[in-house]
Amino acid sequence: MKLEFFSALDTGRVRRNNEDMVLVDPAHGLCLLADGMGGYNAGEVASDMAVQEVHAQLLHWFTTCGSEPGADDIRSALVDAAQTANQKVFDAAVGTPEFRGMGTTLVAALFLGHSAWIGHIGDSRAYLFRAGHLGQISRDHSLLQEQIDAGLISQDEAAFALHRNLVTRAVGVEDSVELEVHEHTLEPGDLLLLCSDGLSDMLPEAVMAQVLATHENLTAAAAALVAAANAAGGRDNIALILARASLVETSPARAWWPFRR
Repeated sequence: MKLEFFSALDTGRVRRNNEDMVLVDPAHGLCLLADGMGGYNAGEVASDMAVQEVHAQLLHWFTTCGSEPGADDIRSALVDAAQTANQKVFDAAVGTPEFRGMGTTLVAALFLGHSAWIGHIGDSRAYLFRAGHLGQISRDHSLLQEQIDAGLISQDEAAFALHRNLVTRAVGVEDSVELEVHEHTLEPGDLLLLCSDGLSDMLPEAVMAQVLATHENLTAAAAALVAAANAAGGRDNIALILARASLVETSPARAWWPFRR
């Protein structure tokens, strides 16, 4: 697969600082997005620390994984990278008074061959836009999602819930955290959207789908999504990454690698 990327960050209309962080590494087919939490500037410290550490760990893995890593190898690499980042954020939160209580969500997309490996912690999301339909392919680690799963609240009621931003899993809050990882097979024309809740809380899926359907250019699509979220209130920082897949002839010797530039 050949991939095209674009990312965007926006403070929104209410917050004074930006605690979201994005990192896109096209050469390795890697996208990372984090939404920090904590007092003072701790949220932005946590989100930056998490994406930088995961990126560093995976870069090291790429140099040692061999020519064709298996599914278990890929899953372990993502899980281990997230745990290393978690330990680093946790240690900083425990050892530095001004960082106490900080943490961050994390969503990662690793593109290998015809697959997208999605790993996430918290309520930052991954969506797949295919043939005009947008669907969430991550599952929120949140109190609200647990109540939906238990049948205590409906999807319609969830849109108005007061506790919708209470996460049950985050990087750096405890000394161990589990990254949830799933593999998704890509088709030509697929578009993946990673985003913080500053986008997903502001816009229903139908609106996001309409924006993506009407903007072929990724730069224009990202700008339109940010503008729509701000028009809806912009109550939080907005972070997003778009990645679009298309077919390209690959060398058999490097068929496992994410894509050719």
